[in-house]
Amino acid sequence: MRQVRIGIDVGGTFTDAVAIDNETYEIIAKEKIPTTHDSKEGVAEGIVRVLQNIMEKNGILAEEVVFIAHGTTQATNALLEGDVATTGILGMGVGIEAGRAKNVSNIGNIPLALGKELKTVFTFLETADAKAMAGEVEEKIKELEAAGAEVIVATEAYGVDDPENEAFVVDTARNMGMYATGGHEVSKLYGLKVRTRTAVVNGSLIPRMMETANMTEACVKRAGISNPLMIMRCDGGVMTVEEVRRRPILTMLSGLAAGVAGVLMYEKLSDGIFLEAGGTSTDISVVKDGRVMVRYGEIGGHKTYLSSLDVRTLGVAGGSMIRVADGKIADVGPRSAHIAGLPYEIFSDTLEHPKLELIAPLKDDEPAFAVVSGRDGRKVSLTIAGAANLLRSVPEGDYAYSKDIENARVAWQALGDAIGLSAEEAAKQAMDIASEKIWEIVSRLIEEYKLSPELLCLAGGGGSGGVVVPYLGNKKDVQWKIVKNAPIISTIGVAMAMVREVVERTVVNPTDSDMKSIRHEVLEQVMKSGAKEATVEIAIEYDKKTNILRATATGATELKKDSINTGTVSEDDLKEIAAKSMRLTREKVTETATAGKWHVFEGMVKGKLWGFLPTRKCFVRVIDRNGIVTLQREGLGAVITKKSSLREDIDILFEETSSYGTVGEELPPLYAYYGEKQLDLSGLTSREQIIAVLEAEFDILPDEEKIILLAVR
Repeated sequence: MRQVRIGIDVGGTFTDAVAIDNETYEIIAKEKIPTTHDSKEGVAEGIVRVLQNIMEKNGILAEEVVFIAHGTTQATNALLEGDVATTGILGMGVGIEAGRAKNVSNIGNIPLALGKELKTVFTFLETADAKAMAGEVEEKIKELEAAGAEVIVATEAYGVDDPENEAFVVDTARNMGMYATGGHEVSKLYGLKVRTRTAVVNGSLIPRMMETANMTEACVKRAGISNPLMIMRCDGGVMTVEEVRRRPILTMLSGLAAGVAGVLMYEKLSDGIFLEAGGTSTDISVVKDGRVMVRYGEIGGHKTYLSSLDVRTLGVAGGSMIRVADGKIADVGPRSAHIAGLPYEIFSDTLEHPKLELIAPLKDDEPAFAVVSGRDGRKVSLTIAGAANLLRSVPEGDYAYSKDIENARVAWQALGDAIGLSAEEAAKQAMDIASEKIWEIVSRLIEEYKLSPELLCLAGGGGSGGVVVPYLGNKKDVQWKIVKNAPIISTIGVAMAMVREVVERTVVNPTDSDMKSIRHEVLEQVMKSGAKEATVEIAIEYDKKTNILRATATGATELKKDSINTGTVSEDDLKEIAAKSMRLTREKVTETATAGKWHVFEGMVKGKLWGFLPTRKCFVRVIDRNGIVTLQREGLGAVITKKSSLREDIDILFEETSSYGTVGEELPPLYAYYGEKQLDLSGLTSREQIIAVLEAEFDILPDEEKIILLAVR
């Protein structure tokens, strides 16, 4: 019996579904319906309908579905539209901390979009033991409910150390028939104000998200699918519906995360920028060392403890309109043909006697956006999709490609006549403006994340990837590609997503016990979210400046977890990739170690300091079997070891690579590679911490399993 993965992506305009064969990764079926914003059941009705359609039309049996997930913009839209619940904050503290906790946890209303805000009401209980004051807790909850609270947030000074009081308030509120969440449920970090703010945003989303989660989960069960429904997270992973009920905040921006998750499944992208372009906007994200970059999100200009993909959104895409002022092209976007309710010129019939008009797409806009009308009264919008096709920049066969460009030429000539240019010259000006706006963000990200110029690739996805990326890549002389199945790459990303969990704690000088504890906690959480233990990878890092200990776990929902791009790369090609990334000839590059799917290459560079002192640098690259460069550093040393000799070989490696300063031994960043897994230990600062993590990780390994330990500068 075949095994099928189903992904559903809920967008602003359409809800898409895709069914993928779990063994071959071939697309079995695709389905698209309008998103059901106006339905009584909201977007959930569309999810239900598209799931029924794709299964019934393609004969997919319930027992064949091994994975089902959906990504949604519902949480993001709720915040943008102010469709959130009034949230009651019950702050707690005791002794001298009580006064400070009362002030800090009363965060007030949180501004959202223009004219929208998340409303909060607040009360405080001075207590060291909430259970002993159960009556007062109930009275405080009733007080908040009477003030309009639909959700209760329990927050206490140092609640991350002992969440018992927060948990008691949450349980009490739920027993009283109210939605509730605690600060400890969304973050284990100190910082009462930020943690409370994050919990408030999380709580405000629960009622709306619960409706959709409950309905879609019930639909999956009615369809006879035994595997749990998973929901896309903003960091590119997925989680169970039960987790959504506790932490709906993690679904924010999940639509943006799905696209780059799909790219990493399909493409051999080591260092790159992914541009997912639709009709109105382009989402721009970063891949470095084969991994997507993550940062803390902000809401209403305020920091939260929400880890999400670092995605920058720009109002330039395939449907972007052309703004004209003072007899010249002044700008491109942010208004699009979709917003104006007009067809694209490139996908319309050729107009007779075309005439340029300037319109205001929205009521408060200046009438400066170019449209062209014909003798029969039809109007079309000038767009950069039309400009790119007219300039023959869109690759043939691309989703946005049009074989017939006469309609675009006629429309653009109407603009050209008004500003003294040919149609092609006007189109080029518009594309130059659009590409420079995109490049401003792209170049900033390249610099911010120090992406390798040798490996840098612009990857285009979405329906308009072929409009913006080829022109930009050619203009800036940067390697580019349009990803496979670009128009539905987000839906594929949902279907192929990995489970991901992050646990963060504020710890000063973490001990072996701290390392083992946080590793155990993140493993428990990622398995609770649906990952199979054998597929889980855990990275632990420690930031000495902020005293934050962080464990990140990723895993698959079933045993087969390798990427869609399973074709291995030849040894010669791997060496070529390594040499290119080091800017060296092949002759100067050597493969020094292999273990599992990992290949380690070294390249020696000789030079002279101040013109006469000889210097040597050893570049190191770790490349997986698919040709993805996962580490680009200057190497200090490496050992090939096994479980039985781990401690002895680590001591040898650190004796050769450690430095000694005023604070004693300073360890180099360390990475471990074995089987299908890699461990990033670069944030740990003592031998004891590193050995504790490695021994816990290697506990179930065969005694003779080959392990590479790599120390870098």
